[in-house]
Amino acid sequence: MGFWTLLQVASMPVIQVLIVGLLGAFLATEYINVLHADARKYLNKVVFTVFTPSLMFAILAKTVTLEDIISWWFMPVNILLTMLFGGLLGWVVVKVLRPKPHLEGLLIAVCATGNYGNLLLIVVPAICKEDGTPFGDHATCGSIGLSYASFSAALGSIYIWTIAYQLVRTSAVKFKALQMAEEASKLPNDDLEATQGTLLLKGDDAQVQQTGVSLHSANDLGEGKTSGCTKVMEVLHQILHELTAPPTLATIFGFLFGATTFLRNLVVGENAPLRVIQDSIALLGDGTIPSITLILGGNLTQGLKSSNIKPWMIVGVICVRYVFLPVIGICVVKAASSLGLLPSDPLFAYVLMLQYSIPPAMNIGTMTQLFDVAQEECSVIYLWTYLFAAVALTLWSTVFLWILS
Repeated sequence: MGFWTLLQVASMPVIQVLIVGLLGAFLATEYINVLHADARKYLNKVVFTVFTPSLMFAILAKTVTLEDIISWWFMPVNILLTMLFGGLLGWVVVKVLRPKPHLEGLLIAVCATGNYGNLLLIVVPAICKEDGTPFGDHATCGSIGLSYASFSAALGSIYIWTIAYQLVRTSAVKFKALQMAEEASKLPNDDLEATQGTLLLKGDDAQVQQTGVSLHSANDLGEGKTSGCTKVMEVLHQILHELTAPPTLATIFGFLFGATTFLRNLVVGENAPLRVIQDSIALLGDGTIPSITLILGGNLTQGLKSSNIKPWMIVGVICVRYVFLPVIGICVVKAASSLGLLPSDPLFAYVLMLQYSIPPAMNIGTMTQLFDVAQEECSVIYLWTYLFAAVALTLWSTVFLWILS
């Protein structure tokens, strides 16, 4: 496969994202004013509670079986490693560049999470259609490649809606607390014991309670009398809260239906008695990516005016995602292959490498909108990272194909 052909294949999904994003930005302008702030907020809630869960369930129930889950066991490990290395590099970026507190979680999240589903679902089958790849005949490659990409999308959803969700939520807590502290500092303060620090703590507590996390009273925190059992209960409560997010629940049920033959045959297949349910869910899921992209584009109209995101922050994210992570990915996959941890199919190794070289997960934009924090900054980061993705993904795909040939 030639370089220019590969460039065309790799850039096509990125260009699609940019075109839809520009449409969202146009709809959000004062001239059109269709996708205004309130509209984006309500649309995002629909994405979070309906579209994204539908997409995850439809993909998993249809394409991933129990045998796939067992034989592809290294893929969830690989995605976790991408998030671990990306998160560590993002933490370094935060420590070096020192952004505002409410941007720290966003920067780490976009460094840690990749677009494990949307881009792979387009790029991998497209690569299989080209001549000269080391992946065998086109039909077999396309079928198994789609299954790999679907499994990657489902696994990525679980990690993103637990780990990244927590990072963005923490940023929202800091942002709301700082806002309350700034507002309180501008008002006359008759309480001599109330300082800006205590107000910050109260603001933090109030926001955390809104997200379902119970905290100890201020006295318990101050005196350090919180019991170990209560701390464990808090952690378990937080984990339960993350697992009950609609996308995560849908992913769990999708795995259940896909891995259980009886349940799978109820909704998947031409002769499935409840096929109409699966088709309806899939139809709803088709609205996920366009809606997310329109929202990101709408936020971009304000994001370009934001002074909170600095150029070197964007450069830091781009370096993490398109320089350091792909190199780490090559080392990890080659090491795993030499130890016999991977299937013999080179396409599987190619997908694993791609997971280290893709742009940030678009669901991060959904989370920033959900928690009402750093939406504009997130859109600016996405604009630049997806612009660079066309060239970066092409170059690294060329390198990966050369390694596997």
